[in-house]
Amino acid sequence: MKKLATGLLVVAAIIGASLFWLSDSIDGLIKDAIADYGTAMTKAKVNVEAVKIRPTDGKAVVSHLLVANPAGFKTAHALKVSRIDVEIDQATLAENVILIRRIAIIAPDVIYEKGDSLTNFDAIQKNISAYLGPAGNARQGKKLIVEELTIRNAKAQASAPFMNGKTIDLALPDITLKNIGKDKGGITPGELGQEVTGALKARLTGAVSFERLMKSTGDTLDKAGAAIKGLFK
Repeated sequence: MKKLATGLLVVAAIIGASLFWLSDSIDGLIKDAIADYGTAMTKAKVNVEAVKIRPTDGKAVVSHLLVANPAGFKTAHALKVSRIDVEIDQATLAENVILIRRIAIIAPDVIYEKGDSLTNFDAIQKNISAYLGPAGNARQGKKLIVEELTIRNAKAQASAPFMNGKTIDLALPDITLKNIGKDKGGITPGELGQEVTGALKARLTGAVSFERLMKSTGDTLDKAGAAIKGLFK
């Protein structure tokens, strides 16, 4: 999305701060946690503009989340999303496994970039895996089960090294994941991030072939070159 979002990262921050829900500054604490934890995990700048928690019903809205690219990539970001809705079963907050009823990632702007050896989503997954460390460490702390996670109305783009940061638009179908972590008795927030990143990567891989993109671009350039030469015959 294993340990994203990827995305995603907001869930880890909300769970980590859940004991402070009575504090007047909780929104700001979670906002900072998302940025700090997300940046450390992905080794890419993570920022969020605002977080609004409703303690009475366990719902939260995260506004304007940005996950930049790791070093070495030329496009503006990996993921940018204006709104993420989260709904937590408050009765499970004190338990070892917390139940998240719903995560909705609404109209994200995703850029899938091929670097010299890895894509930006490959690099993010690799960085998160390194952050998690040995499998034993990944099993510590609170675990999560997510009943439903949706990514809908996404705007997707792709880029490759020869495009020098420019992008082409892609059609990206909606994504729905059900009962994440249920068969394992719960997963860590980091593993949830990997699930989200992996799901995005799988959809993006199916939407674009960098080899075909390179060939089609090369063919276009060849035709353009031939047309220009024809002007001087």
